Formats: sequence, structure tokens, C-alpha cells
Amino acid sequence: MANIKYKVCVLTVTYGNRWRFLQQVLQRVLSFAEVAQVVVVDNASEISVLKEASALNDDRIKVLVNAENKGSAGGYDQALKYAHRHVAADLVWLLDDDNLPDENALEILLENWQKIPEGNTEKALFCLRTDRKPHIRIARGENPDRYYLVPDNFLGFSIKRIFYNRFLKLKDRFAGEKPFKNRVKIPYVPYGGLLLHQEMIAKIGYPNEAFFLYVDDSEYSYRITQNGGTIWLIPESKVVDIDQSQGIDYRKNLFASPLLDQWNFRIYYHIRNRLHFYSPVTIKNRWLFNLNKTLFLSGLKLISIFSNKQNEYKKLLKAVDDGLAGNLGQADPAKF
Repeated sequence: MANIKYKVCVLTVTYGNRWRFLQQVLQRVLSFAEVAQVVVVDNASEISVLKEASALNDDRIKVLVNAENKGSAGGYDQALKYAHRHVAADLVWLLDDDNLPDENALEILLENWQKIPEGNTEKALFCLRTDRKPHIRIARGENPDRYYLVPDNFLGFSIKRIFYNRFLKLKDRFAGEKPFKNRVKIPYVPYGGLLLHQEMIAKIGYPNEAFFLYVDDSEYSYRITQNGGTIWLIPESKVVDIDQSQGIDYRKNLFASPLLDQWNFRIYYHIRNRLHFYSPVTIKNRWLFNLNKTLFLSGLKLISIFSNKQNEYKKLLKAVDDGLAGNLGQADPAKF
């Protein structure tokens, strides 16, 4: 039987022409008895999301229509503010517009919410995103420090970790598959799958709109950890991404880099925002960080020469500079 002790408000942001995904998500979450309202932020979609959602004939759906795309940061900022100020729900559950929860995903989250003794401002829960390999490994007991907040890394590269990472990959090849834990700690997470209490929103605030797109979810959810709370990954509560992420089929060749081969606005924002978020948190030794930066960019420069991607490399350098300097906000398209 469904746990109806808590009322839940589902938040999602959509854009472009993604109704075929969003429709499935809406139909699934509206089937949950615990869901009191669903707030959809329409970031200047190509179709009328309001019209399509109205056809579902469920007055729990509230569509907030934007004339321009405010990005994920602006969209979730708007959704969280609306839910916090206008919706009579205990908990808020964030889902991307292509995050299809399992039929029992919310019930499992709520069961765990009751079991975990921490207060409303001391915990948040997160679903297992089945296409994210690090989350799968963490759910099976891997230390999150392998993937998160590696000291002095530059875009994931750390000279101190080269041989250690190779050892871990070798160990992975021979290690048997371990069962999922009941719950594990994780320092920060994407928006999609995050369940938190209204009191937590009051404590940590709203997303930083200046990020515009990408990494805004990491920065926002990490505030939970920074403020003494714990994000619990609940492996039994699963969410499936029904749209493929960019670059999932990329096959790297010798003297090639996905950062250059797939250069676009998404990679610009990801690099810029990642460096802006990571730098204050992970840099412990400025000299070592600069060494990692120099080695990584030098190698990438050679790749750009061999692959004739020098223009993309120059734009990447600008993304690096913008991130480290804190030049955020919606960027000039010329940078892409």
C-alpha cells in the first residue's frame, strides 16, 4: 500500500520539442497517490506544453511558461520557488523531463525517508540513475571519493592519481559484482531524482541562475552537504533516462578528444561551470592544480593540432578562463 503520510510536489523543466518524453514522465508520476502537484517549467518549448498537458485532464499539473529559455538553473530556480511559496506539500521531488521513475520509486523513497532518523533539514534522498556507472558502483559500496572532489584535479585529470586510477580499473575487471547497499552517502547529485523537504529548501535556498546550464545541479545539491546534511542514494528506487545523453556513443580514437570533436555550447557551459564550482572546493595545493592544468591543456593542444581542431581548442581555453574568473551568466554564442 502506498505511503500517504507525505504529500509530494514533482518539479521538472522542459524545452525544445520533448513532449514525447515529458508525457511519459507526467503519466507515471500522476499515477502516484502521494503526488499532490506537478510543476512543469516550459523553457520556451517549440510546442505548447500547456496545451498538451491540459489534455491529460489532471488539475494537479501546473505549467509555468517562459518566453525564453532560462536554462536548467533558471528553470529549476523558478520551479523550486513556486513549490516553496505556493504548494502545500511536505516534500519536493525533482525529475528531468526524460526521467521515468519505476512504478515503486516514490514509495521506496518515502519508506526510506521514514527510516532515516535525520531531521528534515539534515537529509535528502536520491534515486539510482541506471545509466550512470559511477552511481552504480557507489551503490555497490565503492568509495565516492574515487569520482567526486578529487583534490587539485583539472577537468578530472590529476597526475597523482594516474597509476592509482589504472589500478582501480584493473581491479574492476576482476572484481565480482557486489550487491546493492540499502543506502549510501553521495556528496552531490543531479537534479533528476533528488527528493528534499520544503524545510531544506528554506535552508539552502535556490539554484544559482548565473550557471545557466550544467553543473548548477552539482553546486545546488552540494549545499546540502556543506550545510551539514547528507544525501542518501537509495539504489532500490530507480529512474531510467528515456532519452540518450549527448556523447554516450562517442568512440575515442588516437589523437582525438570528445571535448574538441563534440565542441558546442553544452561543452562550453560544462567546462566553465565545472571549474567555477570545483575550484573553491577541490584546490588544496595551488601549485599542483596549476601543474595538472598545464599538463592537461598541453596534451589537448597537441591533440588539437593533429586533429585540426585548433579553433575549438581556443574556445575551450576561453571556457577555462571564464570559469576560473567567475564570468558566468548566459554566454555570447560566439564562444561556442
